[in-house]
Amino acid sequence: MTKNQRGKLHIFALGGLGEIGKNMYVVQYEDDIVVIDSGLMFPEEDMLGIDIVIPDISYLIENQSKLRAIILTHGHEDHIGGLAYILKQIKAPVYATQLTMGLIEHKLREAHVHDVKRHVISNQSEVQLGRLKASFFYTNHSIPDSVGVCIDTPEGLVVHTGDFKFDMTPVNDNNCDFHKMAEIGKRGVLCLLSDSTNAERAGFTGTERSVGESLMEVFRKSKQRVIVATFASNIHRIQQVVDAAYHHGRKLAVVGRSMVNVVNIASDLGYLDVPKDLIIEPDEINRLPAHRVAVISTGSQGEAMSALTRMANASHRKIEILPGDTVVIAATPIPGNERMIGRTVDQLFRIGADVVYSATSHVHVSGHGSQEDLKLMLNLIRPKYFIPIHGEYRMLRAHAQLAESVGVKTDNIFICDNGDTVEFSGGKARYGPKISTGKILIDGLGVGDVGNIVLRDRKLLSQDGILVVVLTLSKANGTILSGPDIISRGFVYVRESERLLEEANTVVNQTMEKCMKDQVSEWASLKTSIRDSLSKFLYERTRRRPMILPIIMKV
Repeated sequence: MTKNQRGKLHIFALGGLGEIGKNMYVVQYEDDIVVIDSGLMFPEEDMLGIDIVIPDISYLIENQSKLRAIILTHGHEDHIGGLAYILKQIKAPVYATQLTMGLIEHKLREAHVHDVKRHVISNQSEVQLGRLKASFFYTNHSIPDSVGVCIDTPEGLVVHTGDFKFDMTPVNDNNCDFHKMAEIGKRGVLCLLSDSTNAERAGFTGTERSVGESLMEVFRKSKQRVIVATFASNIHRIQQVVDAAYHHGRKLAVVGRSMVNVVNIASDLGYLDVPKDLIIEPDEINRLPAHRVAVISTGSQGEAMSALTRMANASHRKIEILPGDTVVIAATPIPGNERMIGRTVDQLFRIGADVVYSATSHVHVSGHGSQEDLKLMLNLIRPKYFIPIHGEYRMLRAHAQLAESVGVKTDNIFICDNGDTVEFSGGKARYGPKISTGKILIDGLGVGDVGNIVLRDRKLLSQDGILVVVLTLSKANGTILSGPDIISRGFVYVRESERLLEEANTVVNQTMEKCMKDQVSEWASLKTSIRDSLSKFLYERTRRRPMILPIIMKV
């Protein structure tokens, strides 16, 4: 096949660019599509009531027949959390390492998603996916079994790093595949997609073992119970808490639904080494001396319903934090969660607990590579073209500058937004057509049924409340038979605002009289007139704009 006869290779993101979370990247060559990762994102502050956010996969639904595989790089929620929702809409075989597969199988069972073809991969696997062929290499991250992906296309090699850092002394003694990365680089890489999370941070990211040393010291000094909160998916951190508890003769209780699930799955698959009889049920905590007990819990981000937050607020059914207990928050805040964590830390101090967290002690290191890690990856892979991924725009920009510093040509670096396509043909790259992307909001069991209008209404309700105006009209002549009755929720306290509501009642009556005089009888017009006049009056009197909901009945 000559270069002029070649098809075109397209690379784009449905999520993960300009944001933290909902990672989903697409590699497409003609009629073959491979998706890398299928993550979720936690809601932003203005997404009131929303539980999680997943990518809009309209493009994949429209091109279902071309979809060859979904490849998962590792088991964190921002890479696998959207999979169960997405597999309800499309069918595709899933490829993942053993631990990642164990985690997603549990999610699929909970979501009642069946008949999914699942294939366990390793760094030795090679998978033919139409005209694309995928192979894999191990990386270091804060969860075992993390891989990067190399996709062999007719245009050349495309490498996706997944989340990574270079840890020379990993907790599980499994080093990353330096040699394989270098071999891929020697073959010649057309394009590299690389994790940008810590692109603004200088140096190398520290080893996870250093956190284990800090935890050992905390356990040694603590005279009462030790409660450690961390991400449920940070299995390396969990292992070090297990080791510290065992070393200091403490029994360990596992608290929080997601933490229990992950510990059980990782233990069953051999990724957690838990000594026999170390784990106890939360009910047994109060039967043991305080210095013989440790707890590992969810809630490192101050989430309202998490185990640690409920303990801090004395609302947990089984565990109460007592003065003198030591609480370790072994995580750093996800951007936007700083306030929630701060409230939890303050409350723990008020109780009288000793709180150890990343701002004061070395109880967390990132699972993402810093600038020197990123440069090392670039030098190992040596790509012709580079697309920074996984991060907010400033992170992508910083990563692009790092790529320039190690020799990637400025014109060969593409800083993209979700939906931006990079098109390769004959070994040359340019921006291609824009793909439709967006956010699907999940609220309870509803998937995508909450949009911007509903969020706008929720925001309005949260700011100024609601007034409900109830009227009953005569079918015969349109006169008012009863009402208007005005009900206030979240706007003013009725007993202290009787005069204001009486005046509002008068405004509604005057509006109705005018409508009848002008022979306005359509319900929509009547409601609009009431809403407009009442809104103007209330704003003049209170400088607030509550939601006004007229209810008109005819009898």
